[in-house]
Amino acid sequence: MIRFFFLILLFINIAENNLSANTIIVGVNQTYTSIQSAYNIAKPGDTILVNEGIYTQTEYLSGTKGNDKNNIYVISKKRHGAIYRGGSEAWHLSSVSYIVIEGFVFEQQTGNGVNMDDSGSLVNPSTNIAIFHCIFRDIKATGNNDLLKLSGLDFFSISECTFLNGSLGSSGSGIDMVGCHNGRINKCSFENMGANSIQMKGGSQYIRIEKNFFKKGGQRAINIGGSTGLAFFRPQNATFEAADVNVWSNIFIESDTPIAFVGCIRSKVVNNTIINPVIWIFRILQETVDPNRFAPCGMNEFTNNIVYFPNNIRTIVNIGPNTDPSSFIFSNNLWYNHQNPSFNQYNLPVAETGSIKGKDPLFVNLAQENFNLLKSSPAIGQGKSVIAPIEDYNGNLFEINNRSIGAIEFQKVSNNDDLNTSSMLVYPNPSKGLIHIISDLIKGEHLRITIYSIQGNFIKSIPIITTTNPSIDLQMNDGTYMYIIEDSKKNILKKSLLLISK
Repeated sequence: MIRFFFLILLFINIAENNLSANTIIVGVNQTYTSIQSAYNIAKPGDTILVNEGIYTQTEYLSGTKGNDKNNIYVISKKRHGAIYRGGSEAWHLSSVSYIVIEGFVFEQQTGNGVNMDDSGSLVNPSTNIAIFHCIFRDIKATGNNDLLKLSGLDFFSISECTFLNGSLGSSGSGIDMVGCHNGRINKCSFENMGANSIQMKGGSQYIRIEKNFFKKGGQRAINIGGSTGLAFFRPQNATFEAADVNVWSNIFIESDTPIAFVGCIRSKVVNNTIINPVIWIFRILQETVDPNRFAPCGMNEFTNNIVYFPNNIRTIVNIGPNTDPSSFIFSNNLWYNHQNPSFNQYNLPVAETGSIKGKDPLFVNLAQENFNLLKSSPAIGQGKSVIAPIEDYNGNLFEINNRSIGAIEFQKVSNNDDLNTSSMLVYPNPSKGLIHIISDLIKGEHLRITIYSIQGNFIKSIPIITTTNPSIDLQMNDGTYMYIIEDSKKNILKKSLLLISK
């Protein structure tokens, strides 16, 4: 039976297998001793491979060297072996597009760890950027200093990265986004942050935050919106700080508040697990106030979340002036005060439907941070039926009609047909029709991709030529489709949704 699968929105155009691409080595006693010098001579499809070592210089990269068919790859030869230590910034990338960065460590900077921007153009964003398996840690600052600062980026992905020990002042973030669009942050971990783990503001839109782990994530672990100077909005006529942000399948432990809705609209916080917030469960605020331009914070949703909280929390929700809390939707959340199960001072701004209050969600092992559900959990099968998220925190599929509440779906039976069994990645998504596939499992295999309509009707099946990074022109009309990639034995390697948009 065809089911809804996880919509991978990985916002880069991965390179086709380019036989003319070169590998440029960077390191001590090499022709190129800096990434900057190697980048200046790089051509589309080239890989800049950085040797193991500690680097103290700041790398300044500007201009686009890749293209929509061939990225530039900047990779640490040994994962986490190339360490950029100290300085005001480790790297500063301006107007750089079509670049993949993997495996670096950035630590002990006094300004921002890594800074990526559009050179201040406001109308020509940097695009198609991917960051994998990097560590951002131990910033030596206490002010408005970010481990990763992004300004004017569109179509980007940050995956499986670690953010540790951010600026402990009142302004710094793990990831700070100003005027960024169509981005995905997934499978990252954030610990010991200052103001925020993740902040998106200044007209940011269509950001996905999913399957991440937050522990002591700061004053606002996720700040959906914020306060931005008018000169820095992208686009300049944006009427919101943030819009259409989805926070899905994450785990939050011990931030002052895990979620702050701040001048944002149409944003959804769905199927998360929240453990022991310190002051509030969430906040509804408006920090950029101009009723002639900016919509009040509203039309947002908080659904299918487990909230496991102590008795000394100040309030469930903190609502500020100039907001529209009555337009929020609250549905099917499980609320449990583990020190006072009879607690009833929820005081939500509107009535909630389908809620569960005063029942222990029954985690497998709270002390060991194992938030899987025991088979007797009241959260199992009680979630609101929603289209997304499709995958839970562990990468398993949520039930379609009777999903569980919280970030982790209860697993009745381990069924290979219901799981993605490989780390196969399909790029880009959304796509104009040409997709690229990367996986260590496909070399020499005879694969096939089968496309279905969103209703489950068969459309076409295409054999995949298994080069290292095969490319397929689907020749499809605009729309949302489901696909399955199988090997010759009918083992399902990948199931997901694909958006075609020309």
